[in-house]
Amino acid sequence: MLTLPEGDADFPGRWRRIKSLFTRQVAALDPLLEPNAKGEYALRQRRFWEHTIRDDDDFSRHFDYIHFNPVKHCFVPRVCDWPYSSFHDYVRRGWLPADWGGDADALRSGFREPIN
Repeated sequence: MLTLPEGDADFPGRWRRIKSLFTRQVAALDPLLEPNAKGEYALRQRRFWEHTIRDDDDFSRHFDYIHFNPVKHCFVPRVCDWPYSSFHDYVRRGWLPADWGGDADALRSGFREPIN
């Protein structure tokens, strides 16, 4: 069971601080990176939605979403082609088959519009 420091359940505040520190560090390293008219850098998603995982099925659905996201956004044709994914650990542990998620090109061939 996860325990929080007493009186500290400000998850949005923590994420805001993490994102702010990350952005400042990246901006300091890259002189070509410039803020927009609002003074913001386009490095990360602005929004944050807190969601408590309810059960094993909910956890599984969220990880399926995370693992398939690079395919959904057309970065790679197959889940296994995205090198930065925890999917590879899932395969090593035997939790998912290496061909999980199929092949996006094969999936797209059955539709008139691309999958996005």
